[in-house]
Amino acid sequence: MKVDKLLTEQRNPNTMNLDSLSTLEMVKVINLEDQKVPKAVAAETKVIAKVIDQASMRFNQGGRLIYCGAGTSGRLGILDAVELVPTFGLDPQRAVGLIAGGPKAVYQAVEGAEDSSELAKKDLEKINIDRSDTVISIAASGRTPYAIGALKAAQNIGALAVALTCVKNSEMAKYADFTIAPLVGPEVVTGSTRMKAGTAQKMVLNMISTGVMIKAGKVYQNLMVNVLPTNEKLVERATHIITLTTGCELKTARQQLKRAENNVPAAIVMQKTGLNLVQAQQLLAENNNCVSGVLKKWSQTK
Repeated sequence: MKVDKLLTEQRNPNTMNLDSLSTLEMVKVINLEDQKVPKAVAAETKVIAKVIDQASMRFNQGGRLIYCGAGTSGRLGILDAVELVPTFGLDPQRAVGLIAGGPKAVYQAVEGAEDSSELAKKDLEKINIDRSDTVISIAASGRTPYAIGALKAAQNIGALAVALTCVKNSEMAKYADFTIAPLVGPEVVTGSTRMKAGTAQKMVLNMISTGVMIKAGKVYQNLMVNVLPTNEKLVERATHIITLTTGCELKTARQQLKRAENNVPAAIVMQKTGLNLVQAQQLLAENNNCVSGVLKKWSQTK
């Protein structure tokens, strides 16, 4: 499909006089358009859930989440990947963000990089893409060659290929196992897909990665139990999580966190069961690091 025919490239009839509005009117118009984004994402929840289930199976068998895109889309993928590390205590190698043009493209456009399908293939080969991986290829237009190349490379090796776009019947969809396409409509500023399209993409990526992390046992109840207590604030958060989930006093929580060598899930299991660190770690390993699973099995043995 030609660029000028894409939904994301159409002129928005609600913002034709955008440059003539007062600042308050401009802000209100942008806000009204932004309110369309959650509805567009809501229409895709069924396919998002399917992607989470499929990606989780692969991730829990040692696969990675790999994000690929150009420009804004590539930056959003990188953002999602890097934030999983401190939030869920994830090994940085398990979530990888690739952007057309390489790291320098995060800050400055690299001419022609997004137009190369072969470049995506080479980038994925450099990180040794495997059939256990999930490749999430992101492009608002659904036609970026780099994004298409990533999907082709994923399918060729048997990895899960997921397309995230903001148009119907995209070129990317032809090469994807699943396509997520929240239709946010024309942008406030014509073609500026860092706005509504970017917001929709970020919301979808949040859902997918959070869902995969939950199914990997990195959330207990609604708490980030795999948080890495690498500074004073995070140590306090970890301690607070232990008190919330076990009902123990703050002093006891601090002691358990120390005994657990800063492993919050292990500290919770130790406090709940009376087991030592080695025993708690063994149970967690046997239950995919899922605290709920460990405690459920423990209660059944009592």
